[in-house]
Amino acid sequence: MKPIYRILLMAALWGCCAGVFAQEKPQPLSDSLYRSLAATPPMGWNSWNKFGCNVSEKLILEMAEAMAASGMADAGYEYIVIDDCWQVDRDADGNIVPDPERFPSGMKYLADQIHQLGLKFGVYSCAGSYTCQGRPGSKGHQFQDALQYAKWGVDYLKYDWCSNDGQNARAAYQTMSEAIKASGRPIVLSICEWGENKPWEWGEGIGHLWRVTPDIRACYDCVFDWGGVGVLQCIDADAELYPFAGPGHWNDAEMLEVGNGELSWDESVTHFSMWCMLAAPLMSGNDLREMDYKTLQILTNKEVIAVNQDPLGRQAIRFMDMGDREIWAKPLADGEIAVCFMNRGRDEWKLDYNWRDQTMYFARDVNFRKWNYSVRDLWQHKVIGNTKDRLKAVIPAHGVLMVRLAKES
Repeated sequence: MKPIYRILLMAALWGCCAGVFAQEKPQPLSDSLYRSLAATPPMGWNSWNKFGCNVSEKLILEMAEAMAASGMADAGYEYIVIDDCWQVDRDADGNIVPDPERFPSGMKYLADQIHQLGLKFGVYSCAGSYTCQGRPGSKGHQFQDALQYAKWGVDYLKYDWCSNDGQNARAAYQTMSEAIKASGRPIVLSICEWGENKPWEWGEGIGHLWRVTPDIRACYDCVFDWGGVGVLQCIDADAELYPFAGPGHWNDAEMLEVGNGELSWDESVTHFSMWCMLAAPLMSGNDLREMDYKTLQILTNKEVIAVNQDPLGRQAIRFMDMGDREIWAKPLADGEIAVCFMNRGRDEWKLDYNWRDQTMYFARDVNFRKWNYSVRDLWQHKVIGNTKDRLKAVIPAHGVLMVRLAKES
């Protein structure tokens, strides 16, 4: 063989081998790229609140199709996340095995179908030996699992804390964070250890959101012996954690129960409004195939969602606490401000508010004595006044008045 052909052959073989090696060893994500994920609070759907362990390929695909067709995707929802019970075993090589009866086409097929709809795909696992429903957890398999998720096309990982075997929470979540980076795929990491280890103090850069509450239930004000809580309890758990929230690192006040259970219209509006004020992830948990008009109206209110998705990434502060009556304020990137008057009580709140008595210094020196602001009701979708005048309204029991203030020229 002539030298020139030998050289060309060797180069071709090296190119093929290099391609194989590149596939086997992905290019790790940089820390800066990883931190840049979830620049605004993630929006999507999770299977647990409505379906628990009753998940399947058919169900998940129907939910993805419903998200695309209903207007949810147009409103900003993008993640379809399968919670616990999709996994049943590990194979001889230690790879996680999806339930072959419920997911007969496999996870890559499911991810591909969801991606074709313009959506993103998420799965659930656990930092312990077992998940909360007794399925195989990820302890000891973190890097192997992350590589598998990357091959499937996973975009989001909810990572729970059951059967944790006394691990150090920060170290356990750091391990999975490093595994995701090593996989080479940009996967959002949702830390779900229920706020027991104060993840807001160490979670930034490890995960992109962290639960600050026990599991939510579809009730306004309730506490269960096993740890489930209602909407008010989630709000209160998150209320003082505003210093820890920002682009790429969010306080997770739990998934949404809008459309589930016995929440009234006013309670559902409060639930959604306050999650948006708190810059909390918006992960709906209802049956997207069977939403009534009112549920869809709440979940797709683009003016309220815009407050949640504001690029400044500030979490609202409880500006005034008057017992059953509270005023929350959230500064926005364009110098405007969202204000939510929240009525926790069982009686109507006959609001008669003088803006000129207040100066919200934390919100870019918003001074109502110096400037006038228009007041836009984000649920009525109309301007209802000006800060030079008193704001008068009747706020129903368990309801809110949510407004956006814009400086007038």
